[in-house]
Amino acid sequence: MLQQAFNGLVGGAFYALLALGLSVIFGMLGVVNFAHGAFYMLGAFTSYVLLDSHGVNFWVALVVVPLALGVVGIVLERLFIRRLTPLDPLYNFLFTFGLALILQDLVKREYGVQSQPYPRPSALSGSIDLGLFTYPAYQVFVLGVSVLVCLVVWFVLARTRVGMVVRAATERPELTRALGIDVGRWVTPVFGFGIALAGLAGVLAAPMRAVNPLMGSDLIIVVFAVVVIGGLGSLFGSVAAGFAIGLVSALGNYYVPALSQTLVFILMAAVLLWRPAGLFGREEAL
Repeated sequence: MLQQAFNGLVGGAFYALLALGLSVIFGMLGVVNFAHGAFYMLGAFTSYVLLDSHGVNFWVALVVVPLALGVVGIVLERLFIRRLTPLDPLYNFLFTFGLALILQDLVKREYGVQSQPYPRPSALSGSIDLGLFTYPAYQVFVLGVSVLVCLVVWFVLARTRVGMVVRAATERPELTRALGIDVGRWVTPVFGFGIALAGLAGVLAAPMRAVNPLMGSDLIIVVFAVVVIGGLGSLFGSVAAGFAIGLVSALGNYYVPALSQTLVFILMAAVLLWRPAGLFGREEAL
């Protein structure tokens, strides 16, 4: 059971990173970014291309790829998202949905639908003795990086002036504007930051999961459920729900495999019946 729980925490690490980026973007822009899964896929595929064509190793990709995708997110926000934000939210939803399909098809056209191999870094190829069981070193590394990133983001948001402004603009944008803070100037970097988190999750996933153009399409549905369970616009709720859903999925897959594909959505329905705003959300977020 402990090993399955650890599997769940590792799976939840990806949910937490993706949900954190989605929650930041939704909280500040009110945009349901359906292309988030596509950028997760691009993070993994870009790492593969850099290694296969240019010999760029995992450690360099872990830094370069999220930064590059963050810049792409900034450009997208400036050119498209910003123009559609004043309109009905459905426009940005349709735009990001279409963008996800375009990115997937471009990758499929170039590389096909077969999964591409990505080797684990040699420094993390072994196993670590955790006392009661041994566990692959790379999975432990993924969990550690995810927790570290979440803690760093929490520290920046909770302990710095910039973080205070971003947190206020994310969770209470209208009230923040009423206090005289220009929320618009923070929108572009925050959108880029959310995309960079998706890219980081993709790079971390490349040595663990099949690198293929559809790897983000199924995952993003679960991540949306995670964000809803945690509470729309709640950063802490997104991270907490990400790890919790990872645990529930792993234990459910082990004990009740017949419900493994639907357990997350059953839990989401139960949470929404109890708290329509999510576990840590506010009614205003709806």
